[in-house]
Amino acid sequence: MEYFSVFFWFFFIFLILSPWFKQKSLETSRISLIHRLEKKRGSRVIAMIHRQETMSILGIPLVKYINIEDSEAILRAIRLTDENVPIDIILHTPGGLVLATEQIAFALTRHKGKVTVFVPHYAMSGGTMLSLAADEIVMDENAVLGPVDPQIGQYPAVSILNVLRDKDKNEIDDETIIQADIARKAIMQVYNFVKKLLSENHCGEEKAEKIATTLTEGRWTHDYPITFEEAKELGLCVSSEMPKEIYELMDLYPQNPGNRPSVQYIPVPYPQAPLPSPKKAKYKGKDKML
Repeated sequence: MEYFSVFFWFFFIFLILSPWFKQKSLETSRISLIHRLEKKRGSRVIAMIHRQETMSILGIPLVKYINIEDSEAILRAIRLTDENVPIDIILHTPGGLVLATEQIAFALTRHKGKVTVFVPHYAMSGGTMLSLAADEIVMDENAVLGPVDPQIGQYPAVSILNVLRDKDKNEIDDETIIQADIARKAIMQVYNFVKKLLSENHCGEEKAEKIATTLTEGRWTHDYPITFEEAKELGLCVSSEMPKEIYELMDLYPQNPGNRPSVQYIPVPYPQAPLPSPKKAKYKGKDKML
């Protein structure tokens, strides 16, 4: 009975510490890979990867987005970097707070060294705004950016303004009118900010105005995917030369698998079509392999 009790407590402690050790191992691997990429490119590498990770011992998934803690950390990293050292930012994010995003974007435009943003999968909303602050955007050919039109609560700012346009003012409640006033200000603020970002990145005034209007006027839904080809057509400075280390780093930020994986594959490169599996055929009563 005593041996069983000791075994139980060892097992219990193992269950508690196992997620912590696993997370520490992942963090060590991430730092090692980031350092290797920095040496290869001669730059400061900053990764802002928002995934749904199981971080606690209870296995509660935490959904991440750009917040004030992110802006504080990135601003600190920029301050620790010599003004002539290039900065590479790896972005994988659905967006986030406007205040935090604008703080990071302003700091990037002030940095004298070249700023490159890498988008291996998607950088929507605030992530796109950060991309506009870079000298170069490197996207996977299947990666996407997104519109940066402001949202007021759960509704697009442009849609709230359309209510005032389509309905008689006497039929609209006071709260909607107040929201419309906020929406008008938000659209103008984001438009001016995006235009300023593009202008400071050696983009002509006319081109900056055109891109800023396209991204902020609400012509698309907020989750509309702007593909690599569309980003080029808009006039953004995009490239598809993604270093393989970026993909390796993404593998070190695993998505919470839940009870069972929804996607499965053999995780090895296939330079050519895999050979067909051997089949059995009957030959004179005996099994032969084809």
